[in-house]
Amino acid sequence: MASQLTPRTPSLRALALGAAAAILLAGCSAGTGSEGHGAGQPGVGSAGLPYEHVHGLGIDPADDTVFVATHDGLFRSSPGGALERADSTGRDLMGFTITGPGAFLSSGHPGPGEQVANPLGVVESTDAGATWTALGLAGQVDFHALEAVPGAVYGYDATNRVLRASTDGGHSWDTRVALAALDIAADPADPTVILATVQGGVAASRDGGRIFTAPTGPALAYLSWAPTGTVYGIGLDGALFASTTGGAGWQQVGVVPGGRPQALTATGATLLAATAGGVYRSDDDGATFHPLT
Repeated sequence: MASQLTPRTPSLRALALGAAAAILLAGCSAGTGSEGHGAGQPGVGSAGLPYEHVHGLGIDPADDTVFVATHDGLFRSSPGGALERADSTGRDLMGFTITGPGAFLSSGHPGPGEQVANPLGVVESTDAGATWTALGLAGQVDFHALEAVPGAVYGYDATNRVLRASTDGGHSWDTRVALAALDIAADPADPTVILATVQGGVAASRDGGRIFTAPTGPALAYLSWAPTGTVYGIGLDGALFASTTGGAGWQQVGVVPGGRPQALTATGATLLAATAGGVYRSDDDGATFHPLT
């Protein structure tokens, strides 16, 4: 099936993004041309990390390996605990999400020297990130967030500041609403319920992203909706919040160390969080964190 965008008139005015969140939203800007985002050498973070910036985290249910999607390619946890490179492309992987054993979706930009469309659109891996196949929107869209739930995939198109949805696994996309957001999360038990971090708090949609409520709650940067039903959110100061009411109410449960947040993923009782200081893991619902990198 040819990739396509189905336009729809937005039913909600775009929500403005705060200055601090706008800096994070800018993240990695698209390169020019199809030669990739870098000049040939991977970046090194300010904390001596093997990457410049983290865009996504996940745990592969096939073997519980932790994957870290970065500006400089995909990394995975090694048996000894350290991160090792999981691909050879060095792609700037945005919107990374794990959809099943060895199955990943992502977006972003080509690696140094790659002769592929820029932006990547939506790409899929079925071999734990070793290789990638284009699904749709190649050269058209850079999704800074992707959320896969039963029956739907949602993507936040940061270039055009709109929320898009796919019901065929990422091949074709429907434009849902104009939205200035930093991150999104979808309810794994109800694919019509979506949360978005915007200026003023967290906005909610209960119709598949066509209409969002006015934002409420704490100012959060990144969200993740655990399979257990708890939603987690991290603030710009690293404060970790949890909601057991689908975002209607929030309680601070911990603090993620390392400075400015970069990504957050919850898989049951396990939370992964990336900050400027590295990647951290919690196995007690966010009460404590220990460094993964």
